[in-house]
Amino acid sequence: MTDHVVTLDLDGVTDKAGLMDRCARALELPDWFGRNWDALADSLGDRSVRPEGSADQELLLVVRNWRPYAEARPDEWAIAQEVFTEASEGATGLTVALALGRPLP
Repeated sequence: MTDHVVTLDLDGVTDKAGLMDRCARALELPDWFGRNWDALADSLGDRSVRPEGSADQELLLVVRNWRPYAEARPDEWAIAQEVFTEASEGATGLTVALALGRPLP
């Protein structure tokens, strides 16, 4: 089984609503996605709502440019990390990686 890689770029995200919008876009979540922590946790744990063509693959979610959001909204970021961790620890075939450093030009 191969990995399907999705990049979640949080550049410019300043609040939970922005984070949820980026998650919805990057993960190609359905229109009914509730844009709250429980809905995000449910979506990360549900292979049926994964990006097209990736339901049968391991999913690697690479989170980039997360530090400014984490510094601006530490309480929200702590919850996001809990959601990512719990989803990764489940039997969902999901790995979440926080990218460190800056991308190459």
